[in-house]
Amino acid sequence: MSVSTIAARYAKALMDLAEERNALDTVVENVKMFQECVQNRDLYLLLKSPIVKESKKIEIFKVLFDGRLDEITDGFFSIIMRKGREEYLPEIASEFMKQYKRRQKISSAKVTTAAPLSEESVDKIKKSLLASNLTDESLDLEVVVDPNILGGFIIEIEDKLYDASVAHKLEQIKKEFSGNDYVKAY
Repeated sequence: MSVSTIAARYAKALMDLAEERNALDTVVENVKMFQECVQNRDLYLLLKSPIVKESKKIEIFKVLFDGRLDEITDGFFSIIMRKGREEYLPEIASEFMKQYKRRQKISSAKVTTAAPLSEESVDKIKKSLLASNLTDESLDLEVVVDPNILGGFIIEIEDKLYDASVAHKLEQIKKEFSGNDYVKAY
């Protein structure tokens, strides 16, 4: 079975359990916190390691998250670890957040610019995207600054990409001129 299938099934199980117990908001916050923690390379590698024993992983997990997770999330993570599926926890958490956003009709978008944007500009972009047919009722907008794009912007919404960056336009021009058979090379 593929990792994405496993992650989707476990994420759905956690989602259903959280909704059944009316604790969806709490579980979402716990999963977000777990995702932030798993950004730590050492924790990520610990979860993925086939060498570290399951009992040791459970001990470390308890030390890290004892008292920080609610009963549902803690129980769910404990079951996953006892079943030897802890290596899938980062993917399960990501899939859980995707399913949550789908159920709550929240679209994710990422705007990359060469320079920082003002709050006013971010609000205008958000309003424009919400007014379009590209997003759901709500929008989770991430703004990233990448000087390598030189200017302009790149917008990513779900699986769509709109690249209006200067770097992209220069690359297009370069390709156009490299295929020009009418200009003799000296």
